[in-house]
Amino acid sequence: MILAVETATLATSVALLRGEVLVAEWTELDPRPHSERLLPAVDALLRGAGVALADVEGFAVSIGPGSFTGLRIGIATVKGLAFGSGRPVAAVPTLEALALGARDGSGPVVALLDARRGEVYAAIFDATGAALGPDAVLTPDALAARLPPGTRVVAGEGAEPAAAALAARLGEKVRVLPPPAGLARAFPVGLLGARAFARGEGVEAALVAARYVRRAEAEVHRTGERFEPST
Repeated sequence: MILAVETATLATSVALLRGEVLVAEWTELDPRPHSERLLPAVDALLRGAGVALADVEGFAVSIGPGSFTGLRIGIATVKGLAFGSGRPVAAVPTLEALALGARDGSGPVVALLDARRGEVYAAIFDATGAALGPDAVLTPDALAARLPPGTRVVAGEGAEPAAAALAARLGEKVRVLPPPAGLARAFPVGLLGARAFARGEGVEAALVAARYVRRAEAEVHRTGERFEPST
């Protein structure tokens, strides 16, 4: 039994899975802070499914890139729940989960999220879901130059204009998926978490860290470096 959390964007999403089978999911787009919505959502989801927190055997959480504040709240919440239960955590890349929700096996998929300043967070995956490179921060023009033929684009929160620019530049080579395909949800996070646990890749809660890709402005001023090292 896996509890999955996605807070990398405006959406607050939680899901409960038994293995790779969805038991229940709750997703809400709301301007209120994740800190006000997440724990009540977890409580309502578990109660609605008739499941106690003690029955949860592992946690999966979206680790970014995305909203700095949203990621911190999601990860901190999962750490608190996992510390209390002693259960392992699967750290799930946000863009990989976003792409999984849109993949149909017909060709490459690129997942986009708004990175502001005219750029997007982007990651490209082949038809099997394997990453074709690390998460990156790119302009639409720079991303267009990297896309394989036949790529499908899933544009997450705020990235629709960039996806439209890609489609205009590349024409039929890019198929933009409209909402809800571009909504960051906890179910794909849970699926990837289940697969990570099956590979023995669950970790202690204390080891989970956000993948911001771009550094916060305060850290840029301190270090002079805007981007995190590629991993």
